[in-house]
Amino acid sequence: MAEWKHHQGTLQWDSSKPLLMGILNVTPDSFSDGGKYNRLDAAVRQATEMVEAGASLIDIGGESTRPGANPVDVEEESRRVLPVIGAILSRLPETFISIDTYKAEVARQAVDHGAVIVNDISAGRWDAKMSEFVAKSECGYVCMHSLDRPQAMQRSPAYDDASLELLHFLKERKKELTEMGIEESRLIFDVGIGFGKTLEHNLQLIRSGIDGQFDSLDRPLLWGLSRKSFLGAITGADVDKRLAGGLAAHAKLLNAAHAQIWRVHDVREVHEFMTVWHALDHSERVT
Repeated sequence: MAEWKHHQGTLQWDSSKPLLMGILNVTPDSFSDGGKYNRLDAAVRQATEMVEAGASLIDIGGESTRPGANPVDVEEESRRVLPVIGAILSRLPETFISIDTYKAEVARQAVDHGAVIVNDISAGRWDAKMSEFVAKSECGYVCMHSLDRPQAMQRSPAYDDASLELLHFLKERKKELTEMGIEESRLIFDVGIGFGKTLEHNLQLIRSGIDGQFDSLDRPLLWGLSRKSFLGAITGADVDKRLAGGLAAHAKLLNAAHAQIWRVHDVREVHEFMTVWHALDHSERVT
C-alpha cells in the first residue's frame, strides 16, 4: 500500500495501480486546454467528471507553464484558482485538491481554501518562502525538476546523463527538505518530463523509471506524460490527438515496481485502460 501524508490525513492506494491526478487548468493559455475551464461552472463540471471517472486528486493550475509561457502575478493566479477550489469542495467535499504553483503565497491561500497538496514545478527553488511554507503547513508536496523557468527551459537543454543528474538533484532536494522538517512521507518526486528536456532526454527518463533507476528515492514518483510534446514528436499527432501515444507510454510504466501517480487530462480513458491492464496482469475477475 502506497501512502502520501498531508495535513488533513493520508492518501492511500494500491501500489500496483497508479493513483490518478486529474488536470484542471483554469488558464487562458495552457498548451492543451487553455480557455476551456476558466469559467467557474465549466471548471466544476470538469472536476466532477474527472472524480466520477476515477481521479483521486484534482490538480488546479492558474498559470500556464508550457514552454515560452509568460508568468502571472500572485493576485491574478489567486483570482483564477481560489474560487474554483471553493466551488469544487462545496460540491465535492471529499475531493482532494492539489494546487499547481511555484509561488508560496498562492500555495498558502490555496491550502487555506482547502487544498492539501502543493505541486511545485520549481522544487522550491523559485520562491525562497515555498519550502518554509510547506514545512509549516504540513501539506503534501510534489518536488519536480525543471531545468529553468518556462520562458527559457527549452533553449538547448543539455545533460551529460539526464537520469543520473536528475536523480542526484532530487536526492539533494529530498535531503534539504527533510532537514527543514518536512516529513519524507509528505514528499512525492517528479522528473519533469518536458521541462527542459529534449525528446531523447524524455525517453531516457521514462526508460530509467521503468528500470528502477529512481527507486532509491524511496518515494512514489509522479509522471506527467499526458499530451506532452514528446508524444507529438514521435507520432506527429496534434496536442488533442495524443491519447493513444500517451497510453503506450503509461503502459510501459506499469512494468515499474515503484508506486506512481499519473497526472492526466483524459481520466476516464486512462482509468479504463489501467483497470483492464490490471485485471489481465493480476488474473482478477472483472465484475
